[in-house]
Amino acid sequence: MPTTAPQGAKAPRTAPRRSAKNTAPRGGIDLGGTKIEAIVVDSENTVLASARRPTPTAGGPSDVAAAMVEALQQACQAASVEPAALHGVGVGSPGVIDGDGAVSSARNLPGWDGKFELGSALSGQLGTKVLVGNDVQVATDAEFELGAGQPFESILGVFWGTGVGGGLILGGKPWIGRGGAGEIGHVVVVKHGARCPCGRRGCMEAYAGRAAMEARARRQVNKGKHTDLFRLMEERGRTRLTSAIWAHALEHGDKVATKIIDKAVDALGAGIGSAVNVLDVEAVIIGGGLGVRFGDPFAERIAAAMQPHLCHDDQPPVVRVAALGDLGGAIGAALLAR
Repeated sequence: MPTTAPQGAKAPRTAPRRSAKNTAPRGGIDLGGTKIEAIVVDSENTVLASARRPTPTAGGPSDVAAAMVEALQQACQAASVEPAALHGVGVGSPGVIDGDGAVSSARNLPGWDGKFELGSALSGQLGTKVLVGNDVQVATDAEFELGAGQPFESILGVFWGTGVGGGLILGGKPWIGRGGAGEIGHVVVVKHGARCPCGRRGCMEAYAGRAAMEARARRQVNKGKHTDLFRLMEERGRTRLTSAIWAHALEHGDKVATKIIDKAVDALGAGIGSAVNVLDVEAVIIGGGLGVRFGDPFAERIAAAMQPHLCHDDQPPVVRVAALGDLGGAIGAALLAR
């Protein structure tokens, strides 16, 4: 995996690309398929406090919004600030986001079948303005401005977690298309392949998304295969196979887990490689719960899995792990509120 900037990349920046214009603290909420992360940051994007809650597994968008409000209130309490005193709150949400902060197609969230006015719902409860962006795009923006993407003017963010999401920076600017750009998880890697949570077949997410991998592991158990994944889940009091559980199983040579992860890496390599052929970005940033948990060794594996699919295989992009870790999505959300 390349570890230095390619020809034409810029030197790492020592300051953010854009400076904040207000001094009041801001809030950021990262809405994920398994957890809600809320933070309060100051004008220099330093995290003053954070709070985490599990994403509801039942109910609907209103229940998810209520959990988001609780998480931010908890973070505000830890930072000794009232939500209404924040300059604003940014939200990174899965799905397609319209200009008014409504969210649709958030399929990894419970009961989110249609459009929900998330921005206005949160603003009414928190007493301050709320801006909503796609979760992976705002996390990519944060990596571009503050993290692993700083040396580059074009990056593809790939966030490997419950699903597989993508974000784009092209020519130094976010690219969201008509509101749905970056859905790299739904690049087809196997024609007529496995059923994806989106309902289609052969998507990268059908092989690499954590939800799809868990479903595959359950099918293996039903066929009589042995795995410690679900024993670990019960011992840790979890209702889902978290990134930590997958990592533990791999470390102990669990054959079912290893086979599923190997297939996921192959799918990521094919999908990301195909996207790079179209976009020719300077760098790929690997984030998300699984991406950050597995770290550099898996970034190197993904880079190697991309190589056979690259048209310009003599000039591959740099592949790096997201530098902002678990808080990257929430920090990116807070940047929206400037």
